[in-house]
Amino acid sequence: MSANHAINPAPPMLPPEAALDMPIQRLDGPPPGAIEVKTQPHGLLIKRLLLIALTAVLALAASTQLRMVLAREQVNALDIVLLVMFVPLFGWISFGFVNSAIGFYKLISGDHPGFTPVPSPAQPLRHRVAVLMPVYNEDVDATFGRVRTMARSIAAAGGAAWIDFFVLSDSSEDNGGREQAAWLALAREAPIAVYYRRREHNTARKPGNIADWVRRFGAAYECMLVLDADSLMSGDAIVGMASIMEERPSIGLLQTVPMITNAHTLFQRWMQFASEAYGPIATAGLLWWSGSEANFWGHNAIVRTRAFAQSCGLPELPGKHPLGGHIQSHDMFESALLRRRGWAVHMVMIDGSYEEFPPSIIDYAKRDRRWMQGNLQHLRLLGTSGLHWASRLHLLLGASAYLTSPGWLLLLLTSALQVIFSREATLMGISTSWVLWLTLLLLFGPKLMGLTWMLSSAARRRSFGGAARIVRSVALDIPLAMLMAPVIMMTQTKSLLAMALGIPSGWSAQVREARRIPVLSTLADLREHLVLGLAFAALAWFDPVVGLWFSPITLGLLSSPWLISWTSSERLGSLAHALGFFWVPAPQLGEETPEPDS
Repeated sequence: MSANHAINPAPPMLPPEAALDMPIQRLDGPPPGAIEVKTQPHGLLIKRLLLIALTAVLALAASTQLRMVLAREQVNALDIVLLVMFVPLFGWISFGFVNSAIGFYKLISGDHPGFTPVPSPAQPLRHRVAVLMPVYNEDVDATFGRVRTMARSIAAAGGAAWIDFFVLSDSSEDNGGREQAAWLALAREAPIAVYYRRREHNTARKPGNIADWVRRFGAAYECMLVLDADSLMSGDAIVGMASIMEERPSIGLLQTVPMITNAHTLFQRWMQFASEAYGPIATAGLLWWSGSEANFWGHNAIVRTRAFAQSCGLPELPGKHPLGGHIQSHDMFESALLRRRGWAVHMVMIDGSYEEFPPSIIDYAKRDRRWMQGNLQHLRLLGTSGLHWASRLHLLLGASAYLTSPGWLLLLLTSALQVIFSREATLMGISTSWVLWLTLLLLFGPKLMGLTWMLSSAARRRSFGGAARIVRSVALDIPLAMLMAPVIMMTQTKSLLAMALGIPSGWSAQVREARRIPVLSTLADLREHLVLGLAFAALAWFDPVVGLWFSPITLGLLSSPWLISWTSSERLGSLAHALGFFWVPAPQLGEETPEPDS
């Protein structure tokens, strides 16, 4: 035996098993027993009622103006459809604005610190923690580069004695072989214990992967920190969150708000800037009213293992795909089940939590299609017995987000038909009223709040590259967002129609590598976008004023092949950065944290 092998023997692939029962939950009948939540903020009911009341005031005020316009004319079927669609859609954008306005006030007043370093533990950890990274046919070098980075960072933060890392693979046999070789090389030299397990069959996908680990090893660990394959977290954040869970025994789940990292294409850099610039405002508002009934996003979150096991065994839904079978967007429902049993679910804004973003609009749309299917499944789960009403609200908001796209399309088509058949559009009848300015405020107000927040602090201005770069980036973000909005509207509507026809979204490995998408290769998927764009352009022949109001939507649809192609380019992403666009604060991964090998 060589000296090298004597020093670095082959590490165990898995620790000894520690079985933990994880029963399948009943969704009907009497709710399970609950523990006392000791971390619920004061005045939470008042906050939520205020949020709902302000949303209702804005939506009803705008709909009143629309009803006044309709009252001056003879109401027809198109008018009724318009009114029915207008009220909930205006309510949706009002809710988003009110949430952001509250978050903006919390941040700008200093009442909420924004993203902060996680508090240093007052004492060493007392219980074991497992970091779980489920993978499914991912790039092996990039994945294990992130594992190596986090393992070193955890050790540097003082967590090596208490924290183990598990790579939980659902990959194919070929990819699994490469994963095992990469794991062995890493595990020999890693400063913490790194384990690897591959399932032959990816039953129930990610939730089945996690449940398999819980049932085999969960009893040995007080908490499990769940990642995605593209997640990256600092050791300070991981150790600090584990410490919070030890100090707050009624918390069942603590969700971080990950920022985007490893952005290269123009689309990724754009989305990274939008996340850093506007995300903190929306998140601060969400934290304000969510309290101890926050959400789980499935990754970059720490969960109390026994609480999860006793609360979150997921049943299969009756019926066929896409709305039957395994619960696809399991995370939001798991947080609702934790809260049903009495465990608190909180969200925290801390540094050191990151994820990657799809490299193009097409890759984003594929991921969004899966999320749509999972979120619409939640409509079937709203009647689950014993859920907290705030948890039901989260589920409803998640599902309704995907119903707004066909709603907006129907609203636009109704207005277009009014122009064609009656030579007037009721929606345009309010375009010169205060409702127009209110609509613009609701749509673009959060961006202006983000701009104000970024400029309000000298340190923050520097972190975004200076005031000039901030203004320049927001000025580019707004027209890009206007062009992208109708593209996403049409894409989500097509996905919803496919679901209605019983076509499931599938579960292929995510594309994370950047590649330029040629314009011609997008045309087959954008036929409906282009046809609708031409139809809206033709409205100018019937009414030039209406055609002008439709022009941002028309331009977005007709330019969609070039928008998708150009934003998928790494070269344009680098050029934009060199010209001072979309600069963001540097990642906060700790001074001793090395960069990922990938």
